[in-house]
Amino acid sequence: QVQLVESGGGLVQAGGSLRLSCAASGRTFSNNAMGWFRQAPGKEREFVAAIKWSGGSTYGTDSVKGRFTISRDNAKNTVYLQMNSLKPEDTAIYYCAASQSRYLLPRTGLDYDYWGQGTQVTVSS
Repeated sequence: QVQLVESGGGLVQAGGSLRLSCAASGRTFSNNAMGWFRQAPGKEREFVAAIKWSGGSTYGTDSVKGRFTISRDNAKNTVYLQMNSLKPEDTAIYYCAASQSRYLLPRTGLDYDYWGQGTQVTVSS
């Protein structure tokens, strides 16, 4: 059974940092694209970042570029999201997802086949 388990969320003050982790089990995703999405209360799910098996990456909105960094450790079957200079508007549930794609960097939820349960990130002002 495939499982993606996120961790690392929590409450942080504006300007602080958090590092989210997503550990996959049940199969290896070292050859697959992995992504992070987030959903704030009352808002639609938003693409945050994605990373290919080779390490190539892409980011969603301009608001996270330069502040968030996605990375992966294929040996550990784990993907990370380093979030720096956090802002109150980053408050959301953050979800990890795995795609069947190897060479592309999917940016929509429909292109991902496996999802974690989410981890709450709350940034206070």
